[in-house]
Amino acid sequence: MRSGPCRARSVFPVLAAAAALFPAAVLGEAPKVVKATPDNGDSGVDPALKEIRVEFDQDMSTTGYSVCGGGDAFPKTAGRPRWADARTIVIPVKLEPDHRYELSINCPAAMNTKSAGGESAERYPISFTTGSGKGGKAKGKKPTLESNHAAVKELRRAIDEDYSYRDLRKVDWEKLFVEHAPKLERAESPAAFARAAARLLESAKDLHVWLKVGEQTIGTYTRHVPPNCDLKTLAREVPGWRRHNDCVSTGRFEDGIGYILIATWSPASRGAALEPAFEALDGGAPRGLVIDVRPNSGGDELLARDFAGCFVSKPAVYSRNDRRDASVGGAGRPGGSRGFTAPLDRIVEPKKGRPAYRGKVAVLIGAHCMSSCESFILMMKASGQGRLFGERTYGSSGNPKPFELPNGVTVFLPSWRDYLPDGTLLEGKGIEPDVPVKADAAAFAAKDPVLKAALEWLRG
Repeated sequence: MRSGPCRARSVFPVLAAAAALFPAAVLGEAPKVVKATPDNGDSGVDPALKEIRVEFDQDMSTTGYSVCGGGDAFPKTAGRPRWADARTIVIPVKLEPDHRYELSINCPAAMNTKSAGGESAERYPISFTTGSGKGGKAKGKKPTLESNHAAVKELRRAIDEDYSYRDLRKVDWEKLFVEHAPKLERAESPAAFARAAARLLESAKDLHVWLKVGEQTIGTYTRHVPPNCDLKTLAREVPGWRRHNDCVSTGRFEDGIGYILIATWSPASRGAALEPAFEALDGGAPRGLVIDVRPNSGGDELLARDFAGCFVSKPAVYSRNDRRDASVGGAGRPGGSRGFTAPLDRIVEPKKGRPAYRGKVAVLIGAHCMSSCESFILMMKASGQGRLFGERTYGSSGNPKPFELPNGVTVFLPSWRDYLPDGTLLEGKGIEPDVPVKADAAAFAAKDPVLKAALEWLRG
């Protein structure tokens, strides 16, 4: 999965709703977007369109909103957003032809789009592309009833035979497909089919399940787990703080303890982006080292393994996995041990050509950590040098693989089951810290108790 630093991108001006007016006792189910125009995944959108309309499934507080985004991908606005009615917000825009746009209703840094009862709406990303504006037809072939029917059938087959966590989720797939199939089959575009399929797949609550239509990604589930850290606080507390790029920040305490924050293992970090982390290791840290991955939600496990290889003196098993394989167990029937390969050990080895560090290492973790970042944490634990501080990690690892449907939609489904070295399933469990440190967001705005605990151990 992708990740970034402990902050959102620039946020559209927000009118703050007074949450204190709504006691916790009256909060209900979080609002959801039921329709957006244009919607996530749409292509060939008329650049003459003057407004984006977003509709919710319940009455909303019309005193506030959060529309998040930034950079060239965020639509230029032609005025402030307004509530057309209790369930519809309208965003005036000026669009350009042949352009890709991205925005989000709510985001980790701003959740002011709320229900009438004060409950923040679930985050809803909207990504779309405009057409040429010359009256041409939108790119892409309109799906037929037959192709959509075949796509529904293939989606069901992929879930039954290839989805590694199919039975773990305790989802009544038969019932869900009966309920959602009519809307899926009537979808008038691949994007509309993907959005409808996302509603079906949302029941799995699996962050490693998503769909793609062309270059547009449509997620099925959103988590609301902010990192247990504050970058502004860290910049104050870590001497010599330097943010090298979106991936790496470093610092060094007066007594020789080093600090390295790695915010993502994104494939984009391969190469120059991660170099400052290796350089910080090469500079030495005689009193110990802090590696902070609290804002990191994964990416490329091989990249994480490259860095972790600096901390092991010999090969070490850090994780195990088996894979869904319909050819195993006869008919490949889902459930139990049937339909899976034998478990495979995953091993971290010393990284040749990189600095080797053999001192004490405090690894800072939290509930935002998942996927390949959890693999990195296990690598550090396997090294015998790393001690974990903070909160239990999220517990999600899927190694998703693509399955092309007959109507131009691609669904990504987890292909493996990831285990701790002792055979405990990682999914839904996470990794427990050696030294638990819990604190609310207000505490991190003032001081960093996780960093404090780590420094006390390193100096002890």
